[in-house]
Amino acid sequence: MPPHTYPLEPWCLRETRFDPASHFLAETLFALGNGYIGLRGTGEEGYTGPAGTSLDGTYLNGFYESEPIRYPEAAYGLARSNQFMLNVPNAKGIALWLEDEPFDLLTGTLQQYERLLDFRTGVLSRSMEWTSPQGRKLRWQSRRVVSFENKHLYAIEVVLTPLNFSGNLRLVTTLDGAVSNQQAGDDPRVGSAVLGQSLQTVGYAQNVGYAALVQRTHNSGFTLVSATDSVLEGAEATLEIGRSEQALSQIYAFSASAGQSVTLTKYACYFSSRDYAEGELSQRAADTLAQARAAGFTALQLGQQQYLAAFWQQADVQIAGDDALQQGMHFNQFHLLQSVGRDGKTNIAAKGVTGEGYEGHYFWDTEIYIFPFFLYSKPEIARKLLEYRYAGLAQARKRARQMSHAKGALYPWRTIAGEECSAYFPAGTAQYHINADIAYSIKQYMEATDDRDYLLQYGAEIVLETARIWMGLGHYDRHGAYCINQVTGPDEYTALVNNNYYTNAMAQMHLHFAADIVADLQQRDAAALARIAAAMDLGADEAAQWRAAATQMKLPYDTALQIHAQDDSFLDKKVWDFASTPAENYPLLLNYHPLVIYRHQVCKQADVVLALLLLSGQFSLEDKRRDFDYYEAVTTHDSSLSSCIFSIIAAEVGYADKAYDYFMETARLDLDNTHGNTHYGVHTAAMAGTWLGVAYGFGGMRVEQGMLRFAPTLPQQWQHYSFNVQFRAAQLGVSVSAGRVEYLLLRGDALTIRHGGETLVLNRQHPMISRSLA
Repeated sequence: MPPHTYPLEPWCLRETRFDPASHFLAETLFALGNGYIGLRGTGEEGYTGPAGTSLDGTYLNGFYESEPIRYPEAAYGLARSNQFMLNVPNAKGIALWLEDEPFDLLTGTLQQYERLLDFRTGVLSRSMEWTSPQGRKLRWQSRRVVSFENKHLYAIEVVLTPLNFSGNLRLVTTLDGAVSNQQAGDDPRVGSAVLGQSLQTVGYAQNVGYAALVQRTHNSGFTLVSATDSVLEGAEATLEIGRSEQALSQIYAFSASAGQSVTLTKYACYFSSRDYAEGELSQRAADTLAQARAAGFTALQLGQQQYLAAFWQQADVQIAGDDALQQGMHFNQFHLLQSVGRDGKTNIAAKGVTGEGYEGHYFWDTEIYIFPFFLYSKPEIARKLLEYRYAGLAQARKRARQMSHAKGALYPWRTIAGEECSAYFPAGTAQYHINADIAYSIKQYMEATDDRDYLLQYGAEIVLETARIWMGLGHYDRHGAYCINQVTGPDEYTALVNNNYYTNAMAQMHLHFAADIVADLQQRDAAALARIAAAMDLGADEAAQWRAAATQMKLPYDTALQIHAQDDSFLDKKVWDFASTPAENYPLLLNYHPLVIYRHQVCKQADVVLALLLLSGQFSLEDKRRDFDYYEAVTTHDSSLSSCIFSIIAAEVGYADKAYDYFMETARLDLDNTHGNTHYGVHTAAMAGTWLGVAYGFGGMRVEQGMLRFAPTLPQQWQHYSFNVQFRAAQLGVSVSAGRVEYLLLRGDALTIRHGGETLVLNRQHPMISRSLA
């Protein structure tokens, strides 16, 4: 593992040295967000460092521009337009002049510097003592909060104290609309391919302390109002209002004495026509800022702290014995909360709201990697993620017709608003498994919550409509096996194959689940079934067809190797020459043409191994061990989605050292920048994979026949660990120490679980049961 850049503190990320060389990366790590607004960690005063060491960005989850995808050679059914998350007006700006000298960390001398991201309070704070080139010494202290309670709002408080001089100071707060997105260049993981500015300024408003910009996108048709309100305390100031072509400023000029502190509090908000009628936006922004200003920064900070206290009570994972992992765990959980949409209209992007990587798109990462963390920690957020998929059902139906499916719905591989945005169909549209991934998350949700209201309003229709796709895609071969051809599984280094094991196995699960829903509704709620069937014109024999196809599903297996083949042809390909591949040629996707990779037996990430986890009960331990051994040898882990899955299966089959090593790669992937691209945003799937590694891996947690099952182990490097699980109406605490595991009913009347092969019943009379580790 690389050396750790920051002190290993469990509840914070602390930086004690200002270094332009690490600034770009630190902007991501110290980002703040609330699932809607995302602020990269650039200082309020701005940054004048070398080119390529900063990307100051402010992002709104789900707010996007669209552009036509231009193909040199077009074909029918290709995705026609891209959507990309926008860098929106920068409202953070608070510049300072000491007489005629600008406050700039790259000039003068820094005597003291600290930046602290506190995971328990949600506050990003900075404290600096700086001496200007002319010898004026100043203390700068700032705090920044992005509200979890009001998704449109954030605030910054700056306290300035001249230390060795008295004189004239100027504070300039800005609202800068002249922003654009990062250019992707040759790396599709970095940003967008759109040049220039995407937001056109069509109006503004300014008065004492207040500034607002009204802007519109060119193609997606959205209006955005960005607004700020500032309050200066501790000095008598003159206020001048400034405006350039696309930036508004408030200039406070005042005299300050040595030792006298002056406080500027700046509130900012964003409202777009994705959420409200265009005519309401300006008034909503003004009202929000007036209320925030009246309440004050302290009230906003207190609300943040209370929200996070409740979150950590539900979600906290404790690890004793490895300070690096404990910090990584809390960092990852905190960033997941900061990144996830909670309104049913937005999802969670691959980079969250911390950067422009993958253009702010949502992937199947949500359902398979991220969803379980929220399901078992904050199930109300999990439901909102599923509601987002229902909101995209109409577009999924439309996409199915474009792909020549007469019935059903086909969800996109990457999207923001529901349309397919992947221009490269072999690794995009061909990943039909996303339909089953979404169905799988709904199945998990129902097992964990029994939320029949969700099933009847949304879930059943999604599962049944998406199940239809398998009947339009697959066919029975001459031996009577149900085959699914020309698809791509999770492994993007193997594209357009027949009978990808993961896809077929997940489709089998999906079809059985859909048929089970129909059977359940026939028995328990015939009226609801009739309503759903009418809405989608469900045929009387469709459920039987689903069941038959699932029963006859082809699942490739190699009897000689006694492993599950990744697809019909994978094992017949030449194994990639790993020994002769130089380290600088990884990831392969940036150094070899796709066809070169596709011809070889090489995996980018877990594929069959992922099926071993998701469909755990279908495999013996010996099957899992043989499959793990084979696919580990041909997997590069070029995807950040890979290591966590290999860690979980390694733990299950008894490879303790490998489990721990893979887990370490996952837990600090962003903190240590092990993939070399965290500059462009965090890896939310890997972050959630850390939680999976504790609960599913070392905790051995699975849900079987509607019941939680655990088979805990304790890594030799740890003294103990604990995590919580929300299940049905109960909250369960699991604490593992040397030789023992303790199950504690933290909330609810009763819960029945399995420990290894033993059934345990916890209730209010007997809330705690202790057992020996296997």
